[in-house]
Amino acid sequence: MNLTSWTREPLVHFVALGAVLYVALTWGGNPPDPASRVISVGASEKEKIAESWTLTMGRSPTDAELDQAVDAFVREEVLYREALRLGLDESDAIVRRRLVSKMDLSASLAAETVEPTEDALRAYFEANTERYAALETANAEVSFEQALFKTKAAASAMMSRGAQAGEATSLPAGLTSSPMRDVEARFGQQFAEGLRTLEPSDDWQGPVPSGFGWHVVRLTARNAQPPDFQSLRGVLTNDWRSEQIAARKERAYNVLASAYRIDIDR
Repeated sequence: MNLTSWTREPLVHFVALGAVLYVALTWGGNPPDPASRVISVGASEKEKIAESWTLTMGRSPTDAELDQAVDAFVREEVLYREALRLGLDESDAIVRRRLVSKMDLSASLAAETVEPTEDALRAYFEANTERYAALETANAEVSFEQALFKTKAAASAMMSRGAQAGEATSLPAGLTSSPMRDVEARFGQQFAEGLRTLEPSDDWQGPVPSGFGWHVVRLTARNAQPPDFQSLRGVLTNDWRSEQIAARKERAYNVLASAYRIDIDR
């Protein structure tokens, strides 16, 4: 393995990021000694506090702001050491979970901003076509007529007696070859979900509820649109990255766990 490929290894990133976190948390020195009653804030410590303040606020602190930041650090250090002295870190479930989260974070940071190549993303799409098959219905184009009523009973009566005018409304009386996302934008999510349960027919169907009331619908056509790689690119990238993060966490854990002897009485 050459140097370039070695530095690209996820586990190398994990170890390096873990080291960065450790240095950041301990200021490059030894971990705080809870038995020590000395807290020293010298020039180098002040510089690090100022750097942290600048990164957070986007500008350098004034002298007064730096003094406040130093006082805040000292207060935190006192309370932190006292918590260590009392052993609160050993039995506190919240502290335990936070430390575990930091270890997971150090393993996943490198994957959170990485961009997949075109080939990798297309391969991921092809390997997960079943996962995105359900999007056919979501991407469908529909044609329908609708009439709106204030109550479910009135809508049901309309279907039993035949076509009649519904309530006056600003909603369109129907749409032709309209994507489901446009239907949802006009009629609301509840109506769109109800429409997805209907099959094309010459008959009036429903009642279908919405935020406007109750609709009777004559669904004349639905043309399913198979998932398209380009339209799904954003979703695919996020899903691919999530899997990469999970895989890197698992690989990093397996490397660390291999250094332990784990005995479980099952």
